[in-house]
Amino acid sequence: MKFHYAFQKIVDLKSNEKTQAEWMLSSAIGKLQAEEKSLSDLFEMREQMFEAQQEAACRCAPVAEIRNIGIYVEYLESCIVKKQDDIQLAHVNVNKKQEHLTEKMLDEKVWLKARDKSKEKFRQESLLREQNELDEMATVRFAINAR
Repeated sequence: MKFHYAFQKIVDLKSNEKTQAEWMLSSAIGKLQAEEKSLSDLFEMREQMFEAQQEAACRCAPVAEIRNIGIYVEYLESCIVKKQDDIQLAHVNVNKKQEHLTEKMLDEKVWLKARDKSKEKFRQESLLREQNELDEMATVRFAINAR
């Protein structure tokens, strides 16, 4: 007789939910990394604009050009602040996805443990049945040989 777990579809569902939660966490981490890369690019661009402003001042460029660079630096500063907010939100999202995954992993573990207990009980019952059959055969042989 082969073991059949009555709640196997639930175990499969819990496993699928865990896998989906892993994908969602992976996606959230990817988004966070993209936001962090974007922030790094903004810092680099701001640094380049500072250098361009210094270079323009050194070569006695028109004040309007230096001022335009300054305005662009201010714009980059506002982009940096916004991007830092975006990163904070992405961190919160990653944390939520991690908590969700942990919940799904625990849920799956509960069902896997229940299945394992059921399988062990089935195995013990099978061994007991087999032992009883062997005992019965031995009793029958003993009775036949005792005649």
